[in-house]
Amino acid sequence: MAKITYIEHNGTEHSIEVAPGLTVMEGAIRNTIPGIDADCGGACACATCHVYVDPAWFEKTGSREAMEESMLDFADGVTETSRLSCQIKVTEDLDGLIVRMPEHQG
Repeated sequence: MAKITYIEHNGTEHSIEVAPGLTVMEGAIRNTIPGIDADCGGACACATCHVYVDPAWFEKTGSREAMEESMLDFADGVTETSRLSCQIKVTEDLDGLIVRMPEHQG
């Protein structure tokens, strides 16, 4: 299990254990973490699971593929550390990961 901390836009923190093999988005949805809508269910067909990966963790989350880059064009407030949480596979190496949610999804 990997402990992931999700931080809402208002600063509220949620630290949960997520099983390896799931995505960061699936961990949020299964634990009813507010701020990640996941309208497409993880198909990388929307931008409603946008997160800001803590800079210390960004490299460990892998690189953005072309489809993710394209979907991020629809997200508000994209930064260098923006990712779609449906595209971040949880591994034990991500134990301690911190992600922040934007004020609005989509």
